[in-house]
Amino acid sequence: MNIVAQEGPIVFIVEDDDELRMSLDSLFRSVGLTTSMFGNAREFLDARKPDVTGCLVLDVRLPGQSGLDFHDQLMKAGASLPVVFITGHGDIPMTVRAMKAGAVDFLPKPFRDQDMLDAVAAALAIDRNRRQEEAELRGLRKRYTELSLRERQVMSLVTTGLMNKQVAGKLLLSEVTVKIHRGHAMRKMGAKNLADLIKMAELLELHRDLEEPFVRS
Repeated sequence: MNIVAQEGPIVFIVEDDDELRMSLDSLFRSVGLTTSMFGNAREFLDARKPDVTGCLVLDVRLPGQSGLDFHDQLMKAGASLPVVFITGHGDIPMTVRAMKAGAVDFLPKPFRDQDMLDAVAAALAIDRNRRQEEAELRGLRKRYTELSLRERQVMSLVTTGLMNKQVAGKLLLSEVTVKIHRGHAMRKMGAKNLADLIKMAELLELHRDLEEPFVRS
């Protein structure tokens, strides 16, 4: 059974035990969450999944590929869906492996409903925050591409801690011109002050290497 949500958070359940899968479905729906259920890893991979906040509730012991190996596969493929593991045969090494791989929680069966709801709530919050940060970074990158060449150069230099006079010397510009470019860059980037601009430069990784040579206009 596969239910595709169009909006709102969704909990993906990969569990081969029909009774437990339906029980989890009922639990999550009782608190207003949408679910999408799968009996094995292959069904999950083949399904069309909406681009919404979500998390994965994954049984460690699945037919064919284990939940832990499946999670490793997802991580290597760049998937970022937070995972809550469940198992009826958990042990310490298994738990350590899951948590080191980035699992939000590892719940042994039988688990309390509230423990599962708390774990899923934490996982959804993680994915929600990740999506928000990624959206903000995309907006930041877009604003940066709209800066002129000189504005990008000035932003890169002033956010390393150089004074306007020093930036002017490096770019062979007057200090007044540097101030103008700096002001334009801050306005276009939406920076309230220099501290804001520095944080933006760090997120954009401007200081790994300056992207353009400093040449006279």
